[in-house]
Amino acid sequence: MTYCLGIKVKEGLVAIADTRITSGTDVTIKKKLTTLQKQDCSLFIMTSGLRSVRDKAIVYFDELLEGNVDEYNKLYKVVNAFGEQVKRVGEEDRETLEKSGFKFNLNTIIGGQMKDDEEHKLFLLYPEGNWVELGNGAPYVIIGNAAQGKAILNRILNENTSMKLALKAGFLSFDSTRISAADVDFPIDVALYKNGSFDMIEQHYEQKDLAAVSARWDKELKTALKNIPNQWMDTVLEKMSKTSKKRKKA
Repeated sequence: MTYCLGIKVKEGLVAIADTRITSGTDVTIKKKLTTLQKQDCSLFIMTSGLRSVRDKAIVYFDELLEGNVDEYNKLYKVVNAFGEQVKRVGEEDRETLEKSGFKFNLNTIIGGQMKDDEEHKLFLLYPEGNWVELGNGAPYVIIGNAAQGKAILNRILNENTSMKLALKAGFLSFDSTRISAADVDFPIDVALYKNGSFDMIEQHYEQKDLAAVSARWDKELKTALKNIPNQWMDTVLEKMSKTSKKRKKA
């Protein structure tokens, strides 16, 4: 499984991707976050799904963009171009993969800014090649294992959230997921993009780099739970106590 998260706030973009690849009992580490940085062109691509499909689509895409980046003056054109390569791989490999019991399931998050984009953009691209753009009402998207990590993002994120807080919430979302899912784990790759900067920043984190943050979050959660008032439970606990006493007398 995979955990890839893209966040869009007014200030910029945050991308977080785990690197764990699980195949049966074999576990390997592979990069799922790809960045492209050129003049007036900054973007990242994150994928979930079959590694072979992802690698082939990326190679085709890189070849397409070689010397032709200027043709893609807006990010949606880049998304369309990558979608065409995904469909191309599908036409070449889907039948063989499905005969072997594999599903053609490449989902992609693409974020960044091209020279004629008024602001940074964030897109979710489906295996069929169609896409949706994430906006103010939907400040984030997860591909892969999404269930456990949504709660903190839903509570914290909106368009006015700072990138600093978005990155913090994003990491804690990943941390919640890795605690609950055996197939999501460190190391992770992070990319940050500030609106209008045309400068994509990348960082790689091992578990030891963020162990103190995970431990602090665990402690803070337990403390917060203990500090929640108990009065609302008194009625039901009293009923339980009375029921227990009646059973003992019987």
